[in-house]
Amino acid sequence: MGAEPLPATNHHHHHDHNHTNGGEAPLVLGLQPSALVDHVARVDWSLLDQIPGERGGSIPVAFEELEHILGEVKTHVLSSGEEACSPVKTMAGGSVANTIRGLSSGFGVSCGIIGACGDDEQGELFVTNMTCRGVNLSRMRMKKGPTAQCVCLVDELGNRTMRPCLSSAVKLQWLLLRYGIFNLEVIQAAIRIAKQEGLLVSLDLASFEMVRNFREPLLQLLDSGNIDLCFANEDEATELLRGEQTVNPEVALEFLAKHCKWAVVTLAANGCIAKHGKEIVRVPAIGESKAVDATGAGDLFAGGFLYGLVKGLSLEACCKVGSCSGGSVIRSLGGEVTPENLHWMHKQMQINGLPTPGIHSS
Repeated sequence: MGAEPLPATNHHHHHDHNHTNGGEAPLVLGLQPSALVDHVARVDWSLLDQIPGERGGSIPVAFEELEHILGEVKTHVLSSGEEACSPVKTMAGGSVANTIRGLSSGFGVSCGIIGACGDDEQGELFVTNMTCRGVNLSRMRMKKGPTAQCVCLVDELGNRTMRPCLSSAVKLQWLLLRYGIFNLEVIQAAIRIAKQEGLLVSLDLASFEMVRNFREPLLQLLDSGNIDLCFANEDEATELLRGEQTVNPEVALEFLAKHCKWAVVTLAANGCIAKHGKEIVRVPAIGESKAVDATGAGDLFAGGFLYGLVKGLSLEACCKVGSCSGGSVIRSLGGEVTPENLHWMHKQMQINGLPTPGIHSS
């Protein structure tokens, strides 16, 4: 979906005991949807008087304004020591990245970061800087586009004024969750962080037993307004409406749509229904899928639907991709699509006029 794993790096770790790029999982993971590169310079008061916004604050600027400020820095720099030769110090930045890098390089704690960087010079700098400090970037993705940047202007008293350029920068878009009572606190915390960072949240209702036995916490999650997309199968939808006078997939769809931007109820061999805003679509199952094993059908449907959203497809097209994807996994045992069935899925997408993925990432 336009995001590739970062290529393997050969940088040595800052500490011999901090093997964060090895096999073990990091102890601490930071979520920073957009990698960020800081351009830090000590400048005199006159430059701070020229740029919009208050001193000491942080307001977003367009790329042209960022470049203008960087150009002006050279004539307003407070020269002392090494800064006289290199007035602007450039490094990986962002609050989360700073904390993670400090934990890794200063304390030897194994750390990683989740996010996306652009395929540009700044993205390469972010990767190099963080990797050299022992941070595990296996969960970082490189996407086509620019990496976020920020000019950090430091006055003679040491106070900083920041002007970030984030508008066109690449970032992660979605957080995917499966409802479960045993990790409810983790789910709630992850949703809070995701919304603070501007991510969209997708929730799968997991199983009809989970909905039946722990319905109230689920309703509270939906009532929070933080779930942007919700998937339910017919059994889960029935349990969600337990006690209502009318219980059917259409009523369940309306209920979910009151709480979520996108609501989807899958109907097994009967396809699915979905709602976004005032638009409601019903899409039949696609292809002559022989249901060898239903394991992963809903999961793969969700993956296809999300592919459609990321690609900007219509609601109907998102459902069709989901149907192709879900239909591909039930043709063999297990929740992983075999190469043969992946080929089947792409063929079904082509037949239905849907854009197929360019390169399949492993």
